[in-house]
Amino acid sequence: MVNINAIYCGDCLKILQGFPSESVDLIYLDPPFFSNKHYEVIWGNHAEKRSFGDRWEGGIMHYINWMRDRLEQCHRVLKKTGSIYLHCDYHASHQLKVMMDKVFGENNFINEIIWHYRKWTAGEKLFQRNHDVILFYSKSKNYVFNTQYQPLSAETIKRWKGKKQVATFEDSGKRNPGQSLKEDSKGVPMADVWVDINIIAPSAKERLGYPTQKPEGLLDRIIKVSSNEGDLVLDPFVGGGTTIAVAQKLNRNWIGIDVSPTACKVAEKRLKNLGIKDIAILGLPTSIKELESLPHFEFQNWVCKQLNGRSSDKKSGDMGIDGNTSNGIPIQVKQSQGIGRNVIDNFETAIRRADKEKGIIVGFSFVKGAIEEVARIKDSEGVIIKLLTISEMLKADFNPNELF
Repeated sequence: MVNINAIYCGDCLKILQGFPSESVDLIYLDPPFFSNKHYEVIWGNHAEKRSFGDRWEGGIMHYINWMRDRLEQCHRVLKKTGSIYLHCDYHASHQLKVMMDKVFGENNFINEIIWHYRKWTAGEKLFQRNHDVILFYSKSKNYVFNTQYQPLSAETIKRWKGKKQVATFEDSGKRNPGQSLKEDSKGVPMADVWVDINIIAPSAKERLGYPTQKPEGLLDRIIKVSSNEGDLVLDPFVGGGTTIAVAQKLNRNWIGIDVSPTACKVAEKRLKNLGIKDIAILGLPTSIKELESLPHFEFQNWVCKQLNGRSSDKKSGDMGIDGNTSNGIPIQVKQSQGIGRNVIDNFETAIRRADKEKGIIVGFSFVKGAIEEVARIKDSEGVIIKLLTISEMLKADFNPNELF
């Protein structure tokens, strides 16, 4: 059973294994690039901090094998009339194409789309890298393709209007030479180099705040070309939700998948801003075991959200403050068992530095010395520190507004 118009939290490999074969009309995926970069990301209006690694210590073949496992599942769930668009950059596009030829069949390769954009880059001893590659494959020769047209310029229309030797194009994309140019001409069929869609400007309304976000115009074109209204669009690396938001606007059904709980929540918020209610997020961590296995930045964001707060938008060490509740109470998050007295003493210092009198430390368990130190600080210093375990936070009657 697959939930339509839902967001799944988890590894797309495992989640796609539960999808029925040939159930999806279009797949777009923008997976982590093989770029060996590390990003520290501020989401939206600095309300959340998310770090994510784009590192593949095992080398290029480790990355390609990791991608192959997931693309084989994409091939299985794609309908025979379906298409897939794999977004990549110069680090691995050549390797990914060889692998895609094997998974989808080299005869089902349709286009290598070049998305060229403008950006300011530092001077180096090379031509500036201002494009991404999008590999377009179909499942069979009977795939959906709605021809898109590049509008004619005003100068071209003025020059050739009424003249008999200008070529125009039918809805099928076939060339009809010798006809006069009409004012309502659709233009020429779209080429495989896209220069009219730029990267998202820093001040753009759609910007969420992470460096790999793609513009809605890019997904608008892909979805219009390779799907029809009512079709099902899948994004296995949904990130901030661009694909599913555009699919919703274009009256398509959609499914988004992401291993990051933070990304799933951001995508949910983006859809709610479109007026959609009751969006299902399936697979969010709900047990101690699942929370223990989260990357620390995801665990930190989860804790702060459960406390109706937000993560700090600045890096902080062990003596720092990881977040604040909605009314400004500092939060420190420890993804560990047996939290000791030294953590309490360090956090007291951080609270005083922030000119606060209360604070919350969250962890899986606390030793006796930590509990005694909290009592001592309250009696002698007047600083109140609440020690909160994950087990307490997972209780059905947990209320963050009743901690003090």
